[in-house]
Amino acid sequence: MGLFKLKGFPGTGNFRHGIHPPDNKHLSNESKVEVMETPETVTLPLLQHLGVPCKQIVEARQLVSYGEMIGKGEAFVSASLHAPIAGIIKKNVMVTLPNGRHLPAISIQASGDQIAPQRLWDEMRSKEWPRDCISIYDPFTIVKLIHSSGVVGLGGAAFPTHVKVTPNDTRMIDTLMINGCECEPYLTCDYRLMIEAPRAIVAGALLTARAVSAREIVICVEDNKPEAVKKLKEATEQTVIKIAVLKTKYPQGSEKQLIKSVIGLEIPLGGLPSDVGVAMSNVGTMATVARGLIKESPLTHRVISVSGRGIKHPKNLFVPIGISIADVIDFCGGLTPDAARVVAGGPMMGFSFSDFNTPVTKGTSGITVLTHDEIKSEEETSCIRCGRCVDACPMNLVPTRLALAARYNNPSIASQYHIHACFECGCCSYVCPAKINLVQLIRAGKKLATASQKF
Repeated sequence: MGLFKLKGFPGTGNFRHGIHPPDNKHLSNESKVEVMETPETVTLPLLQHLGVPCKQIVEARQLVSYGEMIGKGEAFVSASLHAPIAGIIKKNVMVTLPNGRHLPAISIQASGDQIAPQRLWDEMRSKEWPRDCISIYDPFTIVKLIHSSGVVGLGGAAFPTHVKVTPNDTRMIDTLMINGCECEPYLTCDYRLMIEAPRAIVAGALLTARAVSAREIVICVEDNKPEAVKKLKEATEQTVIKIAVLKTKYPQGSEKQLIKSVIGLEIPLGGLPSDVGVAMSNVGTMATVARGLIKESPLTHRVISVSGRGIKHPKNLFVPIGISIADVIDFCGGLTPDAARVVAGGPMMGFSFSDFNTPVTKGTSGITVLTHDEIKSEEETSCIRCGRCVDACPMNLVPTRLALAARYNNPSIASQYHIHACFECGCCSYVCPAKINLVQLIRAGKKLATASQKF
């Protein structure tokens, strides 16, 4: 595990296994966040989070204002949806997201006076985020306001944040951990947010810690982001928040690996961070919590990265939820002649897609455009039982067993080898000398195992 030492924390700052792919963050990490103007239309899927779709509460031809709730998250594991622009509700459409899901979506055509997106971003990066008002919010009020603001995890999973922070008498939370590792290659939106809006992150962290009654607050950052560490240390002065600087390694930002790295605890197989007294969230989520409570502004915009050698001008952008990928790519100068694959998210865990009318959702952390040279595929050969995938797997699984179980339709073997413990980080596929697409096989195996459990 190397000689890396983590000062002031029980963990070592590292975890077993994992890989070190080229991070390619130099393409966009120096690009300050730019603000995109209000588009002519936005398309808003009713399911942009894990859980139950929100219920549409507006009708066609209805006029809505900026920030108005247009979809209500009525189930506990759901999230409300708000209009990112003022305009007229159009006829619902069906959209296909990069993960293959077909979903109904609300379309809004811009009309009337619009809020200036630059004002929203200036508000986010302001240094005037009050801390003395945190104590006026009781935990249940914080949870209620997070829920009504439609906040979900912005790190990619898009789990409704109010569910994570709802007080639970059976699982006491000691530590709130804020994930700023951003270990996925190419992506730099969290990095820019930590540099440009650290005080919003701090305000959100203090509010969230109050909701879960956490005694410790830790913001976790990899050691390849010294400027972010510096800005966060300045922003956390005279607070109880600590900064943990961790070894740069993939997938350091995974919750199980992060908890092991910082506080040295193992989450049991199939367990949650709350099983070891931890609540986990992302830096972008914390800034959005602060906006939702202190500024009374729901989740309508987010920061994304647009990077890769296949995009002419890699950037970090502040965009409205629902804007099309086509508009985002055009804003970055378009694709290069050798662009070959567009990925929602990063290259390790993202999904490739070809329909540029696909909208940015709450869970869209970035767009990565890869070139022909970068995706040059080699022919798959037979597994040579080298064990590299086992050595790389951060969950201590046996990826070849899982892939074979999926390939030969054997759900009992897939379940026996804990296929649902795999979070599809891609380490196994990255190191496989036989070029077997292990992650795709494991995804198929999960569906097979789930279907077999229903009968």
